[in-house]
Order: sequence, then C-alpha cells, then structure tokens
Amino acid sequence: MKKHAVIVAAALAIAAIASLVLLRGAPHTLPQYEGRILVLQGAGATFPYPQLDEWLRAFYSEKGIKVNYQPVGSGAGLSMFFQNVADFACSDPPLPRDTWKNYIGEVMQIPWLAGAVAVIYNIPELSREVELRLDAEVLAGIYNGSIVYWDDERIKRLNPEIADKLPRREIIPVYRTDASGTTEIFTLFLNKATSGAWPKQLVGKTVDWPVAKAGRGIGGKGSEGIVQIVTQTPYSIGYVEWGYALMSGIPVASIKNSAGKFVKPSEGTIAEALEHVSVPQSPLDDFSNIVFESVYAPGDNSYPITALTHIILWKTYKDPSKASALAELLKWIANKGYNKLLPGYVAPPERVRDLLLEAAKILEQGSRK
Repeated sequence: MKKHAVIVAAALAIAAIASLVLLRGAPHTLPQYEGRILVLQGAGATFPYPQLDEWLRAFYSEKGIKVNYQPVGSGAGLSMFFQNVADFACSDPPLPRDTWKNYIGEVMQIPWLAGAVAVIYNIPELSREVELRLDAEVLAGIYNGSIVYWDDERIKRLNPEIADKLPRREIIPVYRTDASGTTEIFTLFLNKATSGAWPKQLVGKTVDWPVAKAGRGIGGKGSEGIVQIVTQTPYSIGYVEWGYALMSGIPVASIKNSAGKFVKPSEGTIAEALEHVSVPQSPLDDFSNIVFESVYAPGDNSYPITALTHIILWKTYKDPSKASALAELLKWIANKGYNKLLPGYVAPPERVRDLLLEAAKILEQGSRK
C-alpha cells in the first residue's frame, strides 16, 4: 500500500501540470450531484492522450460534461483507479487475467482505440527520405547491450542500400522509466518475435533494462519525454506511440513483420493486424489475451507492434451522476468519436462500438438502482 500511495502522490503532482482540463465551448448547465458540479476524473496511459484531448474537448462542447484526464502512465493510472482516486483508467494492455479474476463482475474494460508503437531514431547522416529497416532481433540486441554501434553488421545486413551510410557511432537507446503500457507492448514484441531471445521476465510495464545496467542509454517519462530525448540526442533510438512520432515529425523505422516484410505503421497496416484479434463478447469479460494477438500478428502487411488501448471502468458507481456521465461519454465515442480521429489513431474493430454501447447500458441500469 505504501508503494501505491507513493505512485498516487507522484501522479497527482504530475497531474497538477499535465492534467487535461476541458474548458472550451459554450456555457452549459453542468450535471450536479449533492449540490456540486460533476467533473469526471480519468488517468493512465499517454498512448491515447492526444486523441482523448480532441475527443473530450468536443464532448464537453456538445454535452457540457467536463472530464479531466491525467496522462501519468498505465501503471499509475490503474493504481489511481483501484484506489478510487480516478473514475476511470486508460491502459494499453488490459487487466492481467489474475487481476481481472479478482474483480469479476465489478470491472468493465473496452479496447476503444487502436494505434501502434513506432520505433524512432536520430541518425544525422541519414536523410528523411531514407528507409531504415530493423527487426526484433536487432532491437533486442540494442536494448540488451549486445549491439553497440550503428554500423553493426547485423544492422547493415538489414539495410544493404544504406550500409555505407551507417556511422561508426554508439547507439543511445532511450526507454521509459515510468510504468508504461507502451513498454509492455514493445517488450512483448521483442519476446514474441525473437522466439524468446528477449526473455519473458523482461516483458512488462516496467523493465530492468540490460542496457541501463551496463551504464548506457537514457530513461525518460511518457511518450513526450521519449520524443524530446531522441529529437535532442544524435544517434539515439526510442519507442513511442505512433501519434507522437507523427506530431514531432521524427523519422520512423520500418519493422520486419511475421511475414518477413518491412512495414511502417499506417492505417492500413494497423487495420490488417487487427483483423486477427478476437474481441470478447462483453465488457465484463477477460481481455487479457488481446494484446498477445495484436502484437506480431499474421498478415503480409500487418504492422508488428500494433496495439489496442483500453478504457477501464467500474460496473457501478456510488455516485449515480458519474455512471450517467460515463455512459454519455461511451455513447458519444461510439456514435461520433470515431469520426474525429487524429493522425496516428485507427478505429478499433466494429464489435468494439457494440461493447461501448453495451457498457453504457450497464452503467445506466446501475445508476437507476
């Protein structure tokens, strides 16, 4: 509990600066509960933050329901949710099966937005028109410290057209230091696509990076932090949500997929990967296998580090106005939100819209009891 309290305290401190407070739009008669104005509080993944910014501003403008979202990382967001500091959480991976089993029938989770983890880099000798190709084995080598220089023969073999342009400069791996769903997705890819060369114990929201133990690399917080470090650090490499890479304009590598082809994240390559994902029938079901299915999915043009990010809510709330407001948010996203997608984000499979509407119905039923 002490550890969780520290996480929450840190998250709240960050929130004082990073909280998304939606104040735009025409005046509204805001919903109230016991004489106070209702404001929903959410926290969690940085992965969906730019899209949530867009959605929640439009939602407030149309519905008059204010939502604060704190992009503190999946791990901190879930801690805040389970301690009832936040009304909902966002996490790229869904709840692990063991956690879900502890809350069967109490917690709902919905994979409401799709995206990808992009590998970004800063090699001054390469023009932006150049395609840098990488695979899981090379990325694992960079992050475990066995590949040190950009002109390593293993990198050259993947890039014969630009092999003579790869410099004899030390690679600077950049990694997340906060509890991050993006890290879990990236390390799952390294494990799954290398047949275990990246060990399972190094898959998770926080990782004891071998390259850091060797005294190399740079840690940063949040996707914004990783983009900033890579942008400012020549010869560095990092992993971020694709939307952040697009916003920054930083070069993105092509990654070898399960069919042996090198692809970049795009709406098409993400959508093809999602064709192989089995979406559960109810928001109350176990979603724990969905990340494994979306990462390194089959398909000639599937992007291999594709991810679905989840919203996690209670089935019932003590405050009925919160349940009603959250139901309105879910219905708005299902019916209008996917028409307002930013570059870097892709609508989830059609079945997910039904899950959002089903979850809204469950919340509305609970608020009337």
